[in-house]
Amino acid sequence: MKFRKTKDEEPTAPGQVKIKRRSRVPGVMITQYVEELPEGKTTPDFTRKPIALTIQEGKLAIFRAIITGDPTPTVTWRRNNGNTDDPEKYQVIFDPNSNEHQLQMPNVDPDQADTYKCYAVNEFGKAVVTAALNIIEVGFKKSKALQQARTAQREMPAPHLLKTRAERPKEEKKEGEPDEKFWELLLSASKNDYERICAEYGITDFRWMLKKLNEKKKEREEEQAQVVSYVANLKPIQVKSEGSAEFEFEMDLKDPTSRIFLYKDGEMVPFSIDDEEKHSLKQIGKKFVFSVKDLLPEDAGLYQVDVEGVNIFSTDFKVPAVEFLVKIQEVKATEREDAVFECVLSQPLEKISWFGKNVPLTQSEKYDIQVSEDKLIHRLVVKDCLQLDKGIYAAVAGIKSCNAWLVVEADKEPSTHGKKKARKTTTAGGSGVDLAKIAAEQNAKIQTERAEIVEKVKQAQAEKEVAAPKQEPTPKPTEEPTPEVVEETAVEAPPAPEEPKPAKVPAPDKPKKIVKKPAAPKPKPEPSTEGDGEKKKRVRTGPLVPDTVIDPGVHFTSGLSDVNAIMGQSAELVCKLSSENCDGVWYKDGKELMSEEGLAIIKDGTYHKLVISKCKEEDAGKYRFEADGRKTEAMVIVEDPPRIDPDELAKFSEPVIIKAGQNATFKLDFVGREPMKIQWYSEGEELLNDKNIKLEKSSSQSCLLLNKCQRKQTGEIKIKLKNEFGTIEALSKLIVTDKPTPPQSPVEIVEASAHCVEIKWRAPKDDGGSPVINYNLERQQLGRNTWKKIGMIPGVPHYKDTDVDHGRKYCYRIRAITADGTSEVMETDDIQAGTKAYPGPPSTPKVVSAFKDCINLSWSPPSNTGGTNIVGYNLEKRKRGSNIWGPVNPLDEPIKAKEYGVKDVVEGIEYEFRVSAINFSGAGEPSTPSDFVFARDPKKPPGKVIDFKVTDSTYTSLSLGWTKPKDEEGVQDEAKGYYVEIRPAENTEWDRCNSNAITTTSYTIIGLKSMAMYWVRVIATNEGGDGEPQDLDNYIIAMPPPVRPTFTDRKMTSFMVVRAGNSTRVNINFKASPMPKITWLKDGMPISKKVTVSNAEGTSQLLIPSSERLDTGIYTIIIKNIVGQETFSTEIRVTDDPKPPGPVELEQNVPGTVTVSWMASPDEKRDDRLHYMVTKRDSVKRSWQTVADRLFNNNFTAVNILPGREYRFRVYAKNDMGVSDPSESCKWEVVRKKEKFTLNMPESKPCTFDAAPSFLVPLKTRSSPESYECYMSCAVSGNPAPHVTWYRNNISVNTDTNYLISNTCGVCSMLILRVGPKDNSEYKVIAENQHGRAECTTKLTVRAKDAGAGHPFGSYSVGERGIWLLNHEHS
Repeated sequence: MKFRKTKDEEPTAPGQVKIKRRSRVPGVMITQYVEELPEGKTTPDFTRKPIALTIQEGKLAIFRAIITGDPTPTVTWRRNNGNTDDPEKYQVIFDPNSNEHQLQMPNVDPDQADTYKCYAVNEFGKAVVTAALNIIEVGFKKSKALQQARTAQREMPAPHLLKTRAERPKEEKKEGEPDEKFWELLLSASKNDYERICAEYGITDFRWMLKKLNEKKKEREEEQAQVVSYVANLKPIQVKSEGSAEFEFEMDLKDPTSRIFLYKDGEMVPFSIDDEEKHSLKQIGKKFVFSVKDLLPEDAGLYQVDVEGVNIFSTDFKVPAVEFLVKIQEVKATEREDAVFECVLSQPLEKISWFGKNVPLTQSEKYDIQVSEDKLIHRLVVKDCLQLDKGIYAAVAGIKSCNAWLVVEADKEPSTHGKKKARKTTTAGGSGVDLAKIAAEQNAKIQTERAEIVEKVKQAQAEKEVAAPKQEPTPKPTEEPTPEVVEETAVEAPPAPEEPKPAKVPAPDKPKKIVKKPAAPKPKPEPSTEGDGEKKKRVRTGPLVPDTVIDPGVHFTSGLSDVNAIMGQSAELVCKLSSENCDGVWYKDGKELMSEEGLAIIKDGTYHKLVISKCKEEDAGKYRFEADGRKTEAMVIVEDPPRIDPDELAKFSEPVIIKAGQNATFKLDFVGREPMKIQWYSEGEELLNDKNIKLEKSSSQSCLLLNKCQRKQTGEIKIKLKNEFGTIEALSKLIVTDKPTPPQSPVEIVEASAHCVEIKWRAPKDDGGSPVINYNLERQQLGRNTWKKIGMIPGVPHYKDTDVDHGRKYCYRIRAITADGTSEVMETDDIQAGTKAYPGPPSTPKVVSAFKDCINLSWSPPSNTGGTNIVGYNLEKRKRGSNIWGPVNPLDEPIKAKEYGVKDVVEGIEYEFRVSAINFSGAGEPSTPSDFVFARDPKKPPGKVIDFKVTDSTYTSLSLGWTKPKDEEGVQDEAKGYYVEIRPAENTEWDRCNSNAITTTSYTIIGLKSMAMYWVRVIATNEGGDGEPQDLDNYIIAMPPPVRPTFTDRKMTSFMVVRAGNSTRVNINFKASPMPKITWLKDGMPISKKVTVSNAEGTSQLLIPSSERLDTGIYTIIIKNIVGQETFSTEIRVTDDPKPPGPVELEQNVPGTVTVSWMASPDEKRDDRLHYMVTKRDSVKRSWQTVADRLFNNNFTAVNILPGREYRFRVYAKNDMGVSDPSESCKWEVVRKKEKFTLNMPESKPCTFDAAPSFLVPLKTRSSPESYECYMSCAVSGNPAPHVTWYRNNISVNTDTNYLISNTCGVCSMLILRVGPKDNSEYKVIAENQHGRAECTTKLTVRAKDAGAGHPFGSYSVGERGIWLLNHEHS
């Protein structure tokens, strides 16, 4: 018998219901046990749910949750696979201050990785939420035994697995089937890689491949099902930017102790969980990541992962033999500019991997990845650079990588300050070298290598063909034909990347020659003994076909190849035959060619050549060579790219040297097919026609004219010619000479003594294109107005002036002189000859100790000694309030040490000190003064403050107060100030709130974080130091004193009527501390999104921008904090002026009465409080009188209708908003008949008016809301007047005081004062007299009262019943 597993749910008690509710927090499931919640009670709910955790093994894991509910819910924690009863692994904690529930797991281990559930239950419902815990395994474990056991399981396989995959028994490979490696790769690859793998292994029959693959997949899945539950997300091996390779997959082991093995090319590879090893495994939950570090070419191969001998994943790692010829360089770009990284490879690759900040980059709007046609140049363009884009970018090709920084600088242009910057069209970066040139050279090298390899293959093939006839034995069986041997030789040749495909040789037109030979005896078959690695050759077991040998005839060993020829140059077509004794014929476009001027046909042994000298356009076409019925074809394409005569190019390359202000001309002749694009560049920037730039172009010449050239235009001039066949460039140089710039300052003073001044300076930044010949110097003595000419000195920036006076200051002017002129002057600062160098000021003296008769000081020597040794110090003192400094030591007895005890002090006086250093030149500047210090014995630190308490608190501040500590002579002295220190609860370090001691015994700390927890303490201090700190007994929360929520408005509106379309505002003022949680509900459910709630301190506002009738309901505000909660409800009724009722009809059922009936107002269905009012006007009074109001049905019977009068009736629809327009009836009149009076005396007969009872107007079915009044009526006739009895469920109610029964003129009525569920019954009226009996029945349906449908005015007095009787007559 099979049993279906049910969900783990708690049983529901008898009488309970299970109503699923949605929480405002996503992911929380709430189950309500009762249909209606009692007022003020709520089901459990999460305001903060536990989140999923991924944490390292051995760390502390904590799930946190905050739960609400009234009554307070019971909180429990569970896990899917296991229990949480172990107190060492699971600790359940509740913090009453923050109302936070925690599940703490110290020192987590991988066995605790699971899905955890938090249950919150009270008597009204249950709330459940789940969270996952993922554990990251690391190399170091708390339990060494566990670590060794797991390592042994991975590294010590079972004896039957201590083999390589190559040694395991395999199915015998059938001839023609692909390698087993092919299927291993397909089983682990995605469908997008099928075509690539098939192309690598030469598989073309995809239908057969897919059929075979599906069979192998089923077999593999059956094998894997024994050890794993599932395998998913297989990602092949990829090289990362840090020089490692990774592949990963997700796997759920059925047995966590199963052994995992890694193989490379069938050989087992040891691996570790340590990231520092060569091969490592990292497990995150169910994801397994294998890494290979320090990649080498030997790491290429097929990697396979097995679990207990079952293959799980295979991936092929290929390492292309590629290097970076040019690596990417650092790029500095400004904001909104594009940045370019580019590199050149040694071998062509379709694509390389780009990484930005260790994240793989792909082609997108942000990144543009470009590859050149030859696949050697690779570029990454980072578009629209922002500050977020700066970082390290890397290019990875195979196992080689290079990286560089992208530096994004802010745009400092003042015009764009404070504005959004526009994207720039400029590009930053690049390698700075000619990549195209490097790539072209490398491409030519690759092509040369390929050609050499192809040539070696051709030579080997030719040697085999020549040697084949000589090795032919007479009686022995024939080996494979010659083409197969040639194929073997080609395979043995060294591989070359992307070898060109050989030209197809057409089948021979002539039949093969057959040569008759004598028959040979049949030799015995010889078995083949070739090794496994050699290609098996086909061996015949019988003789050749008797008397016949097949001659292959003449064939091409090398066919023609297409030739791209340059106009005016020679072109050559070459092919090679297998025999020298064969002539051939050349054709062009089907016409036979003969040797003529400009066309030469040459035969050189087996080589046949066609040479075209000075190619012209008409030489282009298809050329064919035929020999012995065989042919080969090729195309000759005549190109006319731009070309420059070498002499012209040499002339153009010579630099053009001019002086500033002159004109420069560059002219170049060229040839090439039109149209030709001509571009001129200066230092890489394209030149266009301008005021001083003129470009002249023709079909064979271009000229560049630069007018009034300036020195800054010096640089490289380049012309670029381009047409459809190619591009050519020519370089020249423009040198504009000018006078040099001034020599560069500052001037270095080599010597400034009493006898000479020696100075050095730097050469001009720009020599103007000519070397500096001389410098012109002038000198001015300070205080004089004239300059003395020193004259010319050689072009070395150095001068020694010996004609100086001791103590004088001099200034020098220096000019640089070249062949093109003299520079502007550079003037030096004043230089003094023979100056005295005084030392700088020492450090500020520090008071080491102070006593009543001695003050000990110390200081540090000056950093500037003046070039000589310090010989001593002078110390000075000054009293507080005095301006006079007095020496401490005699001036002729300097202090040698860097400390001194001042004994010349008076007890109780406050002093400050300064010190100056002395060298051989004299005393230098004094130091800054020390702090004031009293000459008295040290004091004792004060004690702890008394009565430390919090006097006030807010969300951002904390007020403290305390009492001064007591003085105890010899133990603790008087406090002179106080320091206040604070520490957040989560920190361990104290922060001082006041940098200077305060003298008051109160302090207010500001800038606190709302609702944060802090520790506070106060430290008393004096000259003797800081005392012991006084802490508060407990931490303090930054919040005002707790206050239970209360509403501050005395008159709060509990009922509102709002016109549809208008906005609705409900303002609630309250008082609460701490800041409460405010919740608004509509009819007990969360409010809709269109309703806006604005909360501030002490107030909350509910706003409905545009009210609709659907917004009608009871709105409840719940204000709750840690002290308590308060609720208030108000009913909002959204309505509008009602629409008038439909047409009014009049009918007379009883003489003297008129029944008025009308069609219901269209608003009646949408407004349950809509009722009707009836007014009447007769032809006598001629005024409208209200005859009925608060009618909830659609008819009314008016009485006292007199004949002979005209009556009109109006019906109005009314609701809480107003009255509608009236609907008026037609005229009603009972004509009084006037007949001629005649008296006929009939025969006297007994006259009787007796009649049995009968109902003129029967009872109608009623439907009334709960708690409303209900009115029932009917009309009965009979003579004598019948006795009327009312029954409910066949029980008389005539004497029941809950029913008001009347009988007026045959109109019988009954009023039910307050309809309840018990009145939902069948009602019967029985009329009886001596002539008979009549009865009439009806049924009353009581509708349940809607939420918020109660009348705002409560119950009604007896005086209002008449009105309600009319309103509810037919409801």
